[in-house]
Amino acid sequence: MIVGLIGKVIKKEPTVLWLNVNGVVYEVFISLNCSSKIISDETTLLITEIIREDAHNLYGFLDNNEKKLFDTVIKINGVGPKVALAICSTFTPSSFAQIVSSNDVNMLKRVPGIGPKGASRILVELSGFIVDGASSDEATNINIEAALALESLGFKKDIVTTTLKSCTSSTTSELVREALRKLQK
Repeated sequence: MIVGLIGKVIKKEPTVLWLNVNGVVYEVFISLNCSSKIISDETTLLITEIIREDAHNLYGFLDNNEKKLFDTVIKINGVGPKVALAICSTFTPSSFAQIVSSNDVNMLKRVPGIGPKGASRILVELSGFIVDGASSDEATNINIEAALALESLGFKKDIVTTTLKSCTSSTTSELVREALRKLQK
């Protein structure tokens, strides 16, 4: 199994890279985000190899979080490598984690190849997706607790999510109080 490649860029298109590794040229599919970051002739890519009956495809990533996002999303029923790569092209791993945590179906529907049903399924299956270096579990739990408290008071989920993004408190009770002040304006 190929897990990484270091080589010279022979040809670069927006979503395809030809990489010469010691005389062997590999075709590697990459996201638009990854493509924009490759500026030198030499590059190192983390690889996900997908072997199918009719093809052996390589998918390359500069960032471990982007690879984690891709590997996680392709495990969802109905999401193939093309859609997973489209997600990586549309969102950074941290923005995708934010979309998942806020359960934002409309943002996810912006990805080519994802409709309302697919977006809902992805959000349900990835409810705990967190990128490396993201906010701590404690901060995430505080936000979830505050959101549940505000929703139990009758506020709509999308309004609660938007309001909590602008709050800065560090405990659940302070966060709920701060959000209530903003919601009453």
